[in-house]
Amino acid sequence: MDMSSMNVLKVTGGRPLVGTVEVPGSKNAALAILSAVLLGHGTAVLHNVPNVSDIHIKLKLLEEFGAQVQWREGTLFIDCTNVIDAEVGEEIVRPIRTSFYILGSVLARNGRVRLPAPGGCKIGARPVDFHVRGLRQLGAEIDLESGVYTAKADELIGAEIYLDYPSAGATQHLMATACLARGCTTIQNAAIEPEITTLAEFLIAMGGRIEGAGTSTITIMGVDRLTACDFRIPADRLQAGTFLLAGAITRGDVTVQGVMPEHQTALLNKLREAEVDCDEGNDWVRVSSNRRPKGIKVKTMPYPGFPTDIQQPMAALLAIAEGTSVIEETIYESRIGHVSELNRMGAQISVHSGRHVTIEGVPTLSGATVESSDLRAGAALVLAGLFAEGETIIRNVHFIDRGYERLEELFTSLGGNIVRVASAEIERSAT
Repeated sequence: MDMSSMNVLKVTGGRPLVGTVEVPGSKNAALAILSAVLLGHGTAVLHNVPNVSDIHIKLKLLEEFGAQVQWREGTLFIDCTNVIDAEVGEEIVRPIRTSFYILGSVLARNGRVRLPAPGGCKIGARPVDFHVRGLRQLGAEIDLESGVYTAKADELIGAEIYLDYPSAGATQHLMATACLARGCTTIQNAAIEPEITTLAEFLIAMGGRIEGAGTSTITIMGVDRLTACDFRIPADRLQAGTFLLAGAITRGDVTVQGVMPEHQTALLNKLREAEVDCDEGNDWVRVSSNRRPKGIKVKTMPYPGFPTDIQQPMAALLAIAEGTSVIEETIYESRIGHVSELNRMGAQISVHSGRHVTIEGVPTLSGATVESSDLRAGAALVLAGLFAEGETIIRNVHFIDRGYERLEELFTSLGGNIVRVASAEIERSAT
């Protein structure tokens, strides 16, 4: 059994968070790179890989397909000289959605692959249709039978691919696979998330030929072979956003270092609209506040719009704002697991049709026992707990561990009071 499922987080609120923090490497960038790493012959050396459960699950999957993996003090060595034809069970693929993104990599290396359908956080349907359609356009034969995808291709051939929606996952998957296709591939209406630019830099370092990553049209010229490289994972922009919101909700003063301020533009603009003080420099962002924020409207959009992954933590801040706020979730249809739990702490939030949330701001929140339903809902509850009066117990810590490395340590370094305890201890002290 996963040990983190036996633990809870105990958060004692009421302290302003003050100080400077460097966030760990990007989970989403690392997961994308860990799908594409199978394309390269030799041993890849990846620095600043976040030590979170999603990464460990992904590495187990790579090992099933013949990769040899070693961690050495925050650096990951992955030898992909031999990529084998593996039969993997759904229990190894289901926990994280990006497992599916290795389909194209193994197919490009071996000409065939079998892979169960993916899973991930319960935040609504996230079909892989765009991935499958794009791989078929590159010449793959793909069948789905009893929950298992089988893909074959004697040779992948460049194609013009148009995405109906700028899906970050499909853009990453198809861009990486096309590196080993014969001829030229263009991806139109591509996603422009920073993680796509990072993945393109990694593929180029392995010998890929890619132009236009970070714009809506990406062009890939296929090459015969990619060779493993040495690469550093950039800081996690979503963790950075969470720490900035923590500064705002606790009426503190938090600086996040080692980040690209332009990746926080949507969040900072919304914080300024809520009358929270924001400042930015070359590679740092600072948020400070000494009063309740003002209610605002937020609508999630693909990058460079407001990130869906920051929507739930933002709801925690707006729960204590003056006036009414509205959040419209346009990416996922049921990213609302945080609402009932924040309401347990005294928030006044209502949901309409799964995508619209109305928040009537309240001056205070009270500690309670709550459960995280997914990764970012967990982050929202941590933020609410840091502000709330009294003690908040957060169950289902394993969701938070999927994407936040050293969470307690980093919040404690800013003056927060957050500890991980065995759930049995909490039950004993309650009786």
